[in-house]
Amino acid sequence: MTSAPDVTLECSGSDQSLKTGILVTKSGGCVVLIGRGSLEVTIPIVNAATREVDIKGVFRYANCYPKALAMVASGQIDVKPLITHHFDLKESLKAFETASNRDSSAIKVMIHCNQ
Repeated sequence: MTSAPDVTLECSGSDQSLKTGILVTKSGGCVVLIGRGSLEVTIPIVNAATREVDIKGVFRYANCYPKALAMVASGQIDVKPLITHHFDLKESLKAFETASNRDSSAIKVMIHCNQ
């Protein structure tokens, strides 16, 4: 990334990602919490306040699902790069192990049922 983002979307629910998102967002920008894990988290609130970084919450994509599907269907958003691992149906157990292993660097795991 060559410059700080105006808007950071934190979708993982990771506390560390939220902290990083606040720190990397451009001053005057916004961090949007989409995925949340911990009920309480320590964040660099003074950093956010002094740089006027807004923090907003979205409850699990409420009312966004139809628009998101339309954007993917129209080609506005390419989600294929998010699929980091591919498995045949016979390898389903390995696919689930990969998806649950934080060290695998998996974002999305695809099981191909037609192979």
